[in-house]
Amino acid sequence: MPLSEYEQRVLEQMERALTSDDPRLANTLQSTGRGNALRYVLSGAGVVVGLLLLVVGAATSQTWLGAIGFVLMFAGVVFAFLGPRKKQQDGPVGVVGEDGTVQPPEGKARKPRKRQGGGRSGGFLARLEERWENRRNQGGH
Repeated sequence: MPLSEYEQRVLEQMERALTSDDPRLANTLQSTGRGNALRYVLSGAGVVVGLLLLVVGAATSQTWLGAIGFVLMFAGVVFAFLGPRKKQQDGPVGVVGEDGTVQPPEGKARKPRKRQGGGRSGGFLARLEERWENRRNQGGH
């Protein structure tokens, strides 16, 4: 059953809010699984060939061959579990208005921060409170 026009509009607003609040999470959720099958096949082949080299190296008492096999196995596993590095896309960052448009946050020019309290917990808590107040003030309009 297709979504109604209202539901589509609400979904688009939620997507924009997610992209605005956490661009990395939004990019992770939008990424497709294409290329993962080839990645796993190559990783599996590397692990199998590495295991064979390790066994052959141990059977023939050739330590260097066993070491190459182990490195190949390890590289295959690492290749399987680590995803490809993606160029971070800059999405719209700001506040989503009621009409669905994204407004740049007010006064968001990055200024170098001075450390308050030399890194003690008092400065940290003060920054947290300041951020909380900023979010509350932005949300209330």
